[in-house]
Amino acid sequence: MSSLHSDNAGNVHDVTNDHLDEGVDQEHLSKGLTALVDKSITHPDVSETIHAPTHKPEKHSILSKFIPGFEKLATRYHVGNFVIVRGTNERVFESMPIYARIGMHLLFYGKEQVRFLEYKTVEELLHEQSVKEGKLYDSPDSVASIPSFIQTYSIQLSELLYPEISSYKTFNEFFYRKLREDARPVQNAEDPNSFCSAADSRLMVFDNLDQATSIWIKGKQFTIPNLLGDAALAKHFEGASLAVFRLAPADYHRFHSPADVIVGDTTDIPGQYYTVNPQAVNEPNFDVFTANRRSVLLLQHQQTNVPIAFVAIGALLVGSIVFTVKPGQVVKRGEELGYFKYGGSTCVALFPKGLIKFDEDLLKNSLEEKIETVVKVGYSLGKRIGA
Repeated sequence: MSSLHSDNAGNVHDVTNDHLDEGVDQEHLSKGLTALVDKSITHPDVSETIHAPTHKPEKHSILSKFIPGFEKLATRYHVGNFVIVRGTNERVFESMPIYARIGMHLLFYGKEQVRFLEYKTVEELLHEQSVKEGKLYDSPDSVASIPSFIQTYSIQLSELLYPEISSYKTFNEFFYRKLREDARPVQNAEDPNSFCSAADSRLMVFDNLDQATSIWIKGKQFTIPNLLGDAALAKHFEGASLAVFRLAPADYHRFHSPADVIVGDTTDIPGQYYTVNPQAVNEPNFDVFTANRRSVLLLQHQQTNVPIAFVAIGALLVGSIVFTVKPGQVVKRGEELGYFKYGGSTCVALFPKGLIKFDEDLLKNSLEEKIETVVKVGYSLGKRIGA
């Protein structure tokens, strides 16, 4: 028996027993996810495959073939979450893409008991399909998916450094597209004590770890040492403030420096490819941020010489994380640090205790409304405490 539930964080999700609907089991779901990935090239309309919205079962002809009763599943689990658009305060409902919905079911229902696809585990399946999707979208044939992707997500070509579709030789090249230099101006650019948004994203900010884990990041495994993969480094971030930037598939997928910094070393941490949708982040017995593959980039804040940790976290169907800066390089606020290849993904910025005072509207949305704020690169994030 299942029902929809809207939680305090604005997420709309299903409350389900530890079994799926009759006729929708793990093996069928795994075949459905595999079919979505395999059809990425032969069926280039992304609105009918990878990015089909959960609540429109008529767009799922491919999945209906592999998942008995899929129309019922898609209709019942009309899931997603509300976000607040900064500047207008408009609340917008964002439907979860169907591949994320399938990933959620595979992950949280029967994960420990059920093996499928010749005894592959859920983790192996999601890893396998994520790597496969990255390779598919690196192939020349993948350019056929670009027009439907632009239409599905109403991407503004006028913002792009290269607005002509013919400029891109693969879908991935379009996915990590560059913008014009003037497309993302930095707010308060004249103030060296200001911080800015690192990504076009849905943003949550917290003054400390206790706020983050009581309101948003419910996974019991989430700690600063686990996130950074380094207990000694984590000591520099005791009591740190956090900014969580969640990038949806349609977003511009390059990420930028939130402050004036000197680039330090990067550490890659192996992990899984779970969805980073808020419903997964809000799961109390599981933490995607410390389970997923991620890269930790250390930055030295120029005004104070204290460290900032910038963690790029991969997710379901993400091909790879690429940093475009090198150790010792000086990077100004709003300048590029790197990019994600195909897929949704997240960046977490850790600021040492006492460094940043987040903007009041961002704190209000995060702490009181318990809802993400839609921001763009360069938007004001906050100012240095005591400056």
